Formats: sequence, C-alpha cells, structure tokens
Amino acid sequence: MKRSQTSSTVDRSLIGQEVILCGWVNSRRDHGGLIFIDLRDREGLVQAVFNPETDADLHAQAHGLRNEFVVCLRGTVRPRPEGTENPRIASGEVEVAVLEMEILNACAPLPFEITEDKEVGEDVRLAYRYLDLRRPRMRNNIITRSRIFQACREVLYELGFVDVETPILTKSTPEGARDYLVPSRLNPGLFYALPQSPQLFKQLLMVSGLERYFQVAKCFRDEDLRRDRQPEFTQLDLEMSFIDEDDIFSVSEQVMARMFQAARGFVPELPFPRMSYEEAVRRFGSDKPDLRFGMEIIDLSQLSAVTNFQVFKSAVAADRVILGLGVKGGAELSLKELDELIEFAKTSGLKGLVWVKVAGADFQSPVRKHLGDEFLRGCAERLGCSEGDLMLLVAEQPRSGRLFLGQLRIKMIERMRLEPRQEFSLVWITDFPMFHYNDEEQRWDSEHHPFTAPREEDIPLLESDPGKVRSRAYDLVINGNEIGSGSIRIHQRALQERIFKILGLNPEDIESKFGFLLKAFSFGAPPHGGAAYGLDRLTALLTGSGSIREVIPFPKTQKAYCPLTSAPSEVSSRQLEELNLTITE
Repeated sequence: MKRSQTSSTVDRSLIGQEVILCGWVNSRRDHGGLIFIDLRDREGLVQAVFNPETDADLHAQAHGLRNEFVVCLRGTVRPRPEGTENPRIASGEVEVAVLEMEILNACAPLPFEITEDKEVGEDVRLAYRYLDLRRPRMRNNIITRSRIFQACREVLYELGFVDVETPILTKSTPEGARDYLVPSRLNPGLFYALPQSPQLFKQLLMVSGLERYFQVAKCFRDEDLRRDRQPEFTQLDLEMSFIDEDDIFSVSEQVMARMFQAARGFVPELPFPRMSYEEAVRRFGSDKPDLRFGMEIIDLSQLSAVTNFQVFKSAVAADRVILGLGVKGGAELSLKELDELIEFAKTSGLKGLVWVKVAGADFQSPVRKHLGDEFLRGCAERLGCSEGDLMLLVAEQPRSGRLFLGQLRIKMIERMRLEPRQEFSLVWITDFPMFHYNDEEQRWDSEHHPFTAPREEDIPLLESDPGKVRSRAYDLVINGNEIGSGSIRIHQRALQERIFKILGLNPEDIESKFGFLLKAFSFGAPPHGGAAYGLDRLTALLTGSGSIREVIPFPKTQKAYCPLTSAPSEVSSRQLEELNLTITE
C-alpha cells in the first residue's frame, strides 16, 4: 500500500471514498467490540475504526497495536456518529472504517509518553530527541522554524539579495568569545577556526561588488552556555553597499514583518521606533529595554529641597542623583522580600535602597519621617504610583544607579508577574558607544566589533577621548531580548588601522590577523553596512519557548554536550597521530 494523503486532507469531501494513510498510533481505545485508534502523522490526527463484524482477523490484529507502532491503513471515509465529532482536529467530522492494515514497524517500550500532559526531564528528552520531536509542541516549533527561514529567504530574494555561502573552515581572529579550533592534517601545527560570524567574508563580498548579500549562516562560539546560548547557532546575515542606517532598518523591518506573518499571522507596526543608547539607559537602565511594561526610571533629584533625609540631600550636593522606580501592586511585598531587595542593592555595589509603600494618601517606609510627606507625594506623582504600589529609591552616580534600577526593574516585572501592555515590543537601539574601557587589561575594547564605523562628527575624538566616541551600530530589541545587531562598517584602510591601534593591536598583529582585509580596502571598497539576526532566539520568542533549545532540532546541554550522540567524544590514537596532536593528562 502507498499513502494517498495526509491526515489534514481527510474531511467530509472524501466521505464514501477509500483512502490509504500512514503514520504512528497515537492512542488505542477498545469500546466493547469496536477498536478505535488515533493515527498521527506530521499534519495531525485521524480516527480509524476496526469492526469485528467487518473483518475478525483485522480486528484481532488491531488488538496487538500499541502506541507509536508505525502502520499503514486502507479504509473508507465516513461521517462520525452524531455527537462524537472532535472540532479540535481537522479531520474531526469524519473517521476511517479500516479495511486493511500493514504494521510497518513495532515500537519498543517508551522512555516517556509522547504527550504534553507529563513533564519529562531535559536530559531524557535530549537523549531521545527523535521521540521528543514527535510531541505536538516540539513538532510545531520545528515547523514554525522552517516557515520563518522560508519567509526571510523569500523577502530577501524579492529585494534583490544574493544568497552566498561563506567558509566554515576559516582563520582564527578571536574577538570576544573563544573560537572552536580544527587542526589541519595537511598543514601540521596549524589550525582552522569555525566562524563566530561571517563578518569579514561578507565585507569582502561588498568589496567584490555583489552589493546585496545574505545567508542563513551556521556560527560557532566556545563560550559558557545560558538559556539563549548554544555552541552552534543560526543567524540571518545580510550586508549592503552604498547605504546608510535607514536602508538597513527598512530592509530588516520588511524581513521581520514577513517572519512575524509566517509564524504568528500578523505584522508588527512599521516602522519600528528608534531610541538612542543614551536614552535607553536613562529611561530603562538597559540597552535592551522591554518596553511592554512602562516603569521608567525617574530622576527625583529636584525634590531633595523638600526632604530632611540627609542621605538624599548629601547625595545631590555631591553631584549624585536620586532615582526612583514605581512598581504596580508592589505594596504586597513582605518585609522579608523588601529586605532581600535591599541586600540585592548592596551586593550590586550600591550603598542602599529605600522602599516606600503607597497606601492611599498615606505612606509606609522605615524612613518616612525623614523623607517627609511633601517629598513622598512628589515622588508618587512623578512615578505614577497610587494605592497598593511600591516606590524604590536610590541615591547614586547617574550611570550606576540607572543600571542597577534597570536590573531591579526586570526583577520586579518577573516577581510581580506584571501583565504586558502588548504581546510584542520592537525597538531599534542606536548610537552605541564605540569603545568601553577594560579595567582588567587596562585598554580600550570595541563595544560592538572593531569593524564598526564611528559617527563622522566623533572621529576627531578617536585618539583624544575614545570614551566619548559614538558608533554607527544598532541593535534590534524585541521584548527585552537582543534579536539582532549590526552597523555601518569602516571601508577605508586608514580609518580601520586607527581603530586597530586604539584597541592596542601592534602592526604585526594587525597584519597577521587582518592584513587580507586591509589589502582588500585598498582596491576600491564601497561604503557598506549590515546586520545579523539570531534566528534561534527569534523562533523561541515567536513560539513562546523559554529556551532556544526548544526550537533547535538537536541542541547541546548547558555543558555543550549532546546526550543523543555522546558528543564530544574521544578519538583514536591513529587520528591524533595523523593530526600531529598529543593529549596530555
């Protein structure tokens, strides 16, 4: 027998016709003579019925079926008896009266049930990932991932982009995360690196004159793993010539709109809002602000004139600021929970944290008497707090205070389980600092990467005051998650060499690591820029998954280990000898 159709096509239009279906036994029910099975394929379920009066041998064969047996059925489509329809599935108005069955494969006892009803440990799920992927949620995640990938490719082809594969075995130029290294057999003692990004190759493609490039690229980083990190991940990579930031934003927004449409059936409002790095930190204490909750950080320093609280008055006199955060419903927190917040502030390097509960026109706080009601009323008004809310106040240096309250804001959103104003919030963060100072190594590091162009008006500050230089970098943030980042690139050799020198690279390092790029810039490199978007993170967000492991077919654990294949694994002494490697104890 050969399958004639899938479950999703079995409906009332086929009543009276014979069909041949293949799939897995999702469940079996014995109802006093009649045996029912739900046959599952990738598209869904179909109910099949075995009647002993029609074929006793076939009915007896059905008695031996167990969940996850693979079978092929031939039968006649008929309406379900009135009152037994199942509106939750596409084939819910009909069933198949089985005339013939072939058991294609039996199933051994399962390590866990193929159902959403029971929790299964992640170690077991990953060891039997092929079974885990049979569960509806996981199957739908992978199918949604495919639709997202298809959507991004379609819109970029329409916009004139060329799909180009860049090398996987490339040169090690570590910037930030560690490289995965691959020893070369033909060049003893030398190593390839797996790419952390196609960054240099896509810039070289712009030098080559392709003008519009994209790639769904596999990238690799040997770093400690978290919920949103994997040693290998997939990103949408794109680069364009003769453009500015507006062109990148426009193309990216069209791509995002198509991917949202494919995954969720709606398009987010275009264009996405933009916010400078400085504004994001000032208002939300983060360069990845989740805008769905409001809760802005407010400068309350002007109210210091109406309080007798010496801590606040002294702070303002010493050029520090009083900053406040309002938490809806936060007055329900216990004294123990509030003490934990104070301890969190101290472990974060702050001197302390003042809490104030709003109870109508009244206030509750250990230092209420010192703060004074006029000060508290002014705080409540500016923070938008009313009865049942909580005010959290600090007196600190502007940047450290805002960054702390940014962390506290996220913590309170999670703890209070606040309802977002909307499902998705997308925002561009722009004008990042060009550099940040590495106190440990006493040098400047790139905030983005060393190929990012500085703002033209800030170029005179490069050597004299690097900390004030703004870059032409940008991030796309969705619900507080950095989904992508990019920049306008440096395309002039002299400027690129200046940046390398600021980063502490000597001429030998520059030539060794990046000489090929600088040489390319000498042969007519066009102005160009681009971006890269984490497709694993985006898919996790659009499917409501808590981890990118839920949307990657075969992920690694947090220790970069694959329980399914037991990778990484030992290799033979012969292989090591061929690669001129020795393992030391």
